[in-house]
Order: sequence, then structure tokens, then C-alpha cells
Amino acid sequence: MVNAEVWQSLTEELTAKGVTLVAVSKTKPASDIQDLYNLGQRDFGENYVQELVEKQPILPSDIRWHYIGHLQSNKIKYIAPYVYLIHAVDSFKLLEEINKQAAKHNRTIKVLLQLHIADEETKHGLDERGITELMEYYEAQKDTLQNVEICGLMGMATFTDDVVQVRVEFARLNNCFKHLKATYFIGKSHFDTCSMGMSGDYHAAIEEGSTMVRIGSMLFGARNYPA
Repeated sequence: MVNAEVWQSLTEELTAKGVTLVAVSKTKPASDIQDLYNLGQRDFGENYVQELVEKQPILPSDIRWHYIGHLQSNKIKYIAPYVYLIHAVDSFKLLEEINKQAAKHNRTIKVLLQLHIADEETKHGLDERGITELMEYYEAQKDTLQNVEICGLMGMATFTDDVVQVRVEFARLNNCFKHLKATYFIGKSHFDTCSMGMSGDYHAAIEEGSTMVRIGSMLFGARNYPA
């Protein structure tokens, strides 16, 4: 069930700060997404390709779908016709495949590179060196990658109550974002997204420079995982 009051106050807070709200709707029924859409929400995030494939055709066509989970190359073709932003690109191979599938539909897909900032091996992403290497590949071959657009970075902090650690991790992501903007993307207005922060840590993320937060449980309640 959607919490309309929380959405309203959250939207007002984030809009005032110039931060985009992505409502994370994974495991939630299409009816809940429709309810939040009716309130005015347009950006929705999904973690699983199968869920997105099932929901997209039965919901309004102007929803901006964000794919925020770890994405396998062989699954890109299923979401390429409509996905608005892919959040977790962690290899040049994945970037190439997104470009390939986007070209088939004569469209450009926006992406974020994922930086691994957490003190947890289970989270995906590149380190700073890996992102630099990916950007070197990209610079050398970008003429052949006309159907993909790198718009920024994303990362997930460690799941911990240590606010200082979380802030350090967010600051690391923002520093990498600012470095890329001042080097590879100097003068490029489309490189404008530093996506970090979820329901439990979005305040710290915004204070450390986030321009996009991913909020699920605050809006939709606990997730509906099968028994």
C-alpha cells in the first residue's frame, strides 16, 4: 500500500534540493505503482528484468523506468525498447551490449557507471581504477557507441549504523563523480547524475552530493518476498 503523505513530503523535500526521486517498486504489484503514478510520480526503479517485463506493458507509457539491479548482458534485449536509465554498469562489455540493443530500437539509453564504495563484497561495481580503465576504452571507441550515454555514477553504501562510514563512502563516490566531470566529461551537461542514497541513508547521501535517491520501503512498505 502506497503512503501518499510520505510521498508528498518527500517529493517536496527533494524537489527543493534538486534531487530526483526514484520510487523502487520491486516485488510490488502494478496497482501500487499505478497509485503512486496517480499522485504524480514518474520515475520507478526495478531490480529484476522479469518483473519489469511483466509490469511495463500494463502501466502508463510515460513512466521513466530505471533498472537499478545487477544486469546480465543477455537480459538487456528485453528492456532495451523502453528503459530510461540503467543504473549499474560495471563493465565495458555491458556498455557495448547496451549500445548494441539500443541501436536495434533506434534509441539512446542513458546509463550510470557503478562504483563499489561499500565495505561488502556482495555489492557489485568498479573501483576508481576500473572506472578509469572503462573510460579509456570508451574514449577510444565512443564513435561506435552512439546509442549509449554515460550520465553519471551510482553506488551503494555499506549497510551499517555507522553514519561516519556511510558518509565517507558517499563522499568517495561524489569525489569520483566530480573528477570524471572535470576530466572526461568537461563541458558535457548530460553528465549530471550522482545516484546514491536509499530509505535509510538518503539524508546523508544528499548532504554528500547525491542528485538522485532510490526510495522503496518508505513509499511502499516492506517488500513482498515469497515464502
